[in-house]
Amino acid sequence: MNKLQLPSYKEQAPEVAERFRKLKEREVILETADLTKKFEVEKGAVTALEKVSFKAYRREFLSVIGPSGCGKSTLIRILSGLETATEGSVLLDGKPVTKPGPERGMVFQGYTLFPWLSVKKNVMFGLEVAGRSRNGAEAEALQWIEMVGLEKFVDHYPAQLSGGMQQRVAIARALANQPRVLLMDEPFGALDAQTRAKMQSYLLQIWRNVDITIIFITHDLDEAVYLSDRILVLDANPGRVNEMIEVPVARPRSSKQHLNPEYLATKAHIESLIHPPGDDDDDTLPMIKLTKAGDEIV
Repeated sequence: MNKLQLPSYKEQAPEVAERFRKLKEREVILETADLTKKFEVEKGAVTALEKVSFKAYRREFLSVIGPSGCGKSTLIRILSGLETATEGSVLLDGKPVTKPGPERGMVFQGYTLFPWLSVKKNVMFGLEVAGRSRNGAEAEALQWIEMVGLEKFVDHYPAQLSGGMQQRVAIARALANQPRVLLMDEPFGALDAQTRAKMQSYLLQIWRNVDITIIFITHDLDEAVYLSDRILVLDANPGRVNEMIEVPVARPRSSKQHLNPEYLATKAHIESLIHPPGDDDDDTLPMIKLTKAGDEIV
């Protein structure tokens, strides 16, 4: 059987090229310059990130992907202000990021809702902390809950919701403060495949209707290609920028595009960056015979 011939992942249809031209004319919302993070351990310093520089534009969907140990989660924690960089800078609207702030919403992989609060109260929480009146916070919260399709569950508690529904509440809560950037650290990683696919579709619908930039951490190649405008690929140990890829798949996206040549070419290229041909890593486990369980059955 002949091997499938794929186009170059750099080939862009005219409408896709025009979309990227317009994207790069937008204002830069978030920018990193020579971002470096070192951790002190018993044997000395370990460099998790080294001179990571990139820009994220207004209303862009930017994913970050790379092999284990590339510092994806460390990067997003620095962007959120939960970690500080050893060197380099993070600028949001041209101003240094030094701590967490309402202009950056965060959604984690784990379900971080307050279990003692209802869906409505969870979404209201940040609004009330920011000084909204109870009535004002409730009215705004209900709008965001409706946007994520959970208006029938406003009085339910997290334990009464599925994992996907809990993450939709987490997204509504993060968006309720109307941040400039939504940071998402593998938010669908704990979901089953069917729920994950639905959540990806929900996220694209929300993103199309909200003026927000999304920076999305994932280890899933299909997820990165399906969702993103651009994909930042990191090398590991230490985490360095390997390539910034412009996804040549047209928008709006649909699951039918997973077999498009542009989609497959982009996925194959990312795979080659993360797991290069000729990689000598030996992933086999040493086999130690402890019992006769492995003997051939006659």
